[in-house]
Amino acid sequence: MTTYLIAALVTLAFTIVLTVAGLGAAFILVPVYLALGVEMHSAQATALLLNAIAMAFACARFIPAKLVDFRIAVPIVIVATVLSPLGAYTSSFVPVTTLKWMFIGFLVFAGAMMLFYKPKPHEVAGRGEIVGVGVGGAAGFLGGMLGVGGGNFVVPALVWLGLDAKRAAGTTAFVVVFASFAGFLGQASVATIDTTLLAWTAVASIIGALIGSWLMHRKLQAAQVKTSIGVLLFFIAATMAYKLIA
Repeated sequence: MTTYLIAALVTLAFTIVLTVAGLGAAFILVPVYLALGVEMHSAQATALLLNAIAMAFACARFIPAKLVDFRIAVPIVIVATVLSPLGAYTSSFVPVTTLKWMFIGFLVFAGAMMLFYKPKPHEVAGRGEIVGVGVGGAAGFLGGMLGVGGGNFVVPALVWLGLDAKRAAGTTAFVVVFASFAGFLGQASVATIDTTLLAWTAVASIIGALIGSWLMHRKLQAAQVKTSIGVLLFFIAATMAYKLIA
């Protein structure tokens, strides 16, 4: 019971702060669940489903606020949804240690984006749909393989295309719903889901998404949140690497 309570509280906290950025919390929740003793594929599957649930509730606020650019989001969703299960299925052929090292690399990348990436919005290019297909392919396959939903690949690409930070976050949240659920279906085929853990954390995800989307809609400045998350991601990556080396 204590493990489930800790998992729910951690899920609630990270879902709140990451919904502000339009991101699912899977890339942080996976290493947390691993530390709590959850098996790798089960942790990935659970985190991906929580991503889909949380971002679906967040989009209920983002869409009416016109923070989702469907012209770019739809092609990303289509390609990511197709390739996410393939990435998840591919992970079943990769040794767990290799997956953990790949995940560490992803955490370092995501942490660097949080700390150092300074986007400058510009006019959206007319080739947005074409680039969206490429972004969706990378985000879907890698997100499905690593159990992270792919949001961290999408946000910087959308900002580069010309979306302001809030529309990029809202659009990414919409993409993450579909990519994460597709990835979950792939991971669930090779994982044994702890339904009690899922029930506790699903409730926490819904509450966290509602709070986080409200904060984002109220124009909360996310710079300090991003910095804190970036530092935390580097710490988690270093801790996982130490455990693998030691």
